[in-house]
Amino acid sequence: MATTWQKIQLFYQGVLDNGDKRTDSWLLVYSPVPITCIFLCYLVLIWVGPKLMAQRQPVNLKPVLIIYNFAMVCLSAYMFYEFTASSWLANYSILCQPVDYNTSPLAMRMATVCWWFFFSKVIELSDTLFFILRKKNSQLTFLHVYHHGTMIFNWWAGVKYVAGGQSFLIGLINSLVHVVMYLYYGLAALGPHMQQYLWWKRYLTSLQLLQFFIVTIHTSYNLFTDCDFPDSMNAVVFAYSLSLIVLFRNFYYQSYLTKKSKQT
Repeated sequence: MATTWQKIQLFYQGVLDNGDKRTDSWLLVYSPVPITCIFLCYLVLIWVGPKLMAQRQPVNLKPVLIIYNFAMVCLSAYMFYEFTASSWLANYSILCQPVDYNTSPLAMRMATVCWWFFFSKVIELSDTLFFILRKKNSQLTFLHVYHHGTMIFNWWAGVKYVAGGQSFLIGLINSLVHVVMYLYYGLAALGPHMQQYLWWKRYLTSLQLLQFFIVTIHTSYNLFTDCDFPDSMNAVVFAYSLSLIVLFRNFYYQSYLTKKSKQT
């Protein structure tokens, strides 16, 4: 009879062996260990960072933030284009699209942009580092940490097991939203004189909420139809989208509705 440790080893080996063979050799994909180490370092940063900065002056990151945010606009626009072009050329179905595990150019193009989307979530952990260095600790909310910390695992699993198929719609919509979001942050980083042009932050949050509603509806449809895409993945995405709807709705209420009621 297998011991608990042997069962854990068998489970871990299954995690390694049952992935998409096309993506196994790609950076950070084959094993969950590297991304787990990144996540643990992220948690240490959140715990230690504010303490190290407590007696220090905020770091002036204006040039870095301008370059970083506009670079993320370009990366997000590239991913949006690749998701759109790859799905269009491959005649993807919006309602039900199984993963194409072939090594055809179109299938590999879709898998590649899925990896870039996953890797962009690793890059976006820098958002937290910048908050800490600028002593913007009020921005280190549960929503921020939860969203950044979990997306790297969600999309590690996406690239490891389902690089394509139904996953494309999430990447496509989120890339478009991030074009707008990082454009906002890039403009804000230019200086206070830009604030008069940034009245649309409230609508950015609304756009983020809209994407989660779309993903929830799309995923719930697939949970109750006969579609050759793993129900386990659909269930995780469904639950995750619901959690983000709750958190972003609360953020919207606290940031805009509560403040508005206090002003009147």
